[in-house]
Amino acid sequence: MVKKFSQQRDLFESERSFRLLVEGVADYALYMLDPNGIITSWNIGGARIKGYSPEEILGQHFSRFYTETDRANGKPARALGIARDQGRYEEEGWRVRKDGTFFWASVVIDPIYEDGVLVGFAKITRDITERRNTQIKLEAMQTQLAESQKFDALGQLTGGVAHDFNNLLMIISGSLHILKKGDVDDPKFQRAISAIETAAKRGAALTGQLLSFARRQSVNPQAIRFGDRIAAIREVLDAGVGSSVHLAFDIARDVWPIKADVSELETGLLNLVINARDAMPDGGTVTIGAHNIVLDDPLHSGEFVAITVADTGLGIPSDVVDKIFEPFFTTKPIGKGTGLGLSQVHGFAHQAGGTVKVASELGKGTTFTILLPRETASMPSEAPKTTLARGSGTVLLVEDNPDVAIVSTGLLEQLGYHVRRVADAESALRELEHNGVDFVFSDVVMPGKMDGLDLAHRLRQIRPDLPILLASGYSEAAAGVRGDFPILRKPYEIHELSEAISKLPR
Repeated sequence: MVKKFSQQRDLFESERSFRLLVEGVADYALYMLDPNGIITSWNIGGARIKGYSPEEILGQHFSRFYTETDRANGKPARALGIARDQGRYEEEGWRVRKDGTFFWASVVIDPIYEDGVLVGFAKITRDITERRNTQIKLEAMQTQLAESQKFDALGQLTGGVAHDFNNLLMIISGSLHILKKGDVDDPKFQRAISAIETAAKRGAALTGQLLSFARRQSVNPQAIRFGDRIAAIREVLDAGVGSSVHLAFDIARDVWPIKADVSELETGLLNLVINARDAMPDGGTVTIGAHNIVLDDPLHSGEFVAITVADTGLGIPSDVVDKIFEPFFTTKPIGKGTGLGLSQVHGFAHQAGGTVKVASELGKGTTFTILLPRETASMPSEAPKTTLARGSGTVLLVEDNPDVAIVSTGLLEQLGYHVRRVADAESALRELEHNGVDFVFSDVVMPGKMDGLDLAHRLRQIRPDLPILLASGYSEAAAGVRGDFPILRKPYEIHELSEAISKLPR
């Protein structure tokens, strides 16, 4: 009798200790269900994680912790069925607290049997929302790092464009030979000039695409109303799609303004439109759209404008879609494309603080989506268009390349300016000590201890009223200029130079 009493006391103490342990665990919701899913016990972890006191939850069905969608789909009943039939149920998914907020839960359900009869279930729930968010961020960072490493490596392979540049140089050198031997009145003379001009523009465009991909292009971001820009380049887009393709628009009336380089935005749109046209050899529809979107993910969060270019073409094979933004990758025949169009789009989108995505289905078409941050500053009023007007005064040209200096001097003189040229920043400072000028026009990248940007900041200190215009075509330093000084992108034409000078403070 004494032994039996001792055994009962030991069993009671063991059960009591176990109950205290279960009830005292705060990091896990540990509770029991009857065979129908009714909650029969509750611990402090359940109260902390799910927000219910024992008085509120005991006798209730455990399905109230599931989302409405999961309840409608019968997920709670399936979970108990799997635990009963397979001996265990385990998953991760969204659960709902008393206050209606969601958390990501790790759930385990075990069946409890007594004498071979199911008497209920033991359920363990843990809130792993923080761990899940950390894992998502880590995976996103790893993906971003892998993509960055791949594109940085590919960006070093720009020598692959040598074939295209050799063709352009052949056109230029051959045409120059004709000019040297020819007569001004000879039609061949005019054709040679036209060929050189076309090759130069093609070379500038090709270089711009490469620099944009490398994110080293000197850009001029400004507030843009997307609908206004589409209207301004409508004729160019129409010419890009040709006669067999219909160009449609789906631009929201309330679409937010964006901040980006106008030229890069227009080039990116044209690249996407031309690609869409080529994907529809038998004709179809290209739709340019824009709408507002709010993002909340580890890489991009906040207010964005989603610009879409969708076609009804052939679609992109799954084994190709991961390569389409790589420079020089193209599925077009030789001579029909350089493989740099989508690289330009990728570089532009990321340089503007956004990204670009693609969705495609074979036989049904492709949609490219450029996500650009919303411009929150007030939009400036439209500036009047400048005309090519003659100026006057003296300009100090700071340019180390003598050939470029000859061209720049010629353009400035055509605009009516007297030009004094020096080759570096130090010489510019010495020149300004002895002679006055009306403004300074300097390249950004120059040899010596000071580059053009350093010179501009130095002049701002010693001659705060002296107008300064910078120029650059390939410069990481130019990325730091931003709004400090106006910057003209190389190569530039005379009307662009005239407009830039007209905007200088006097």
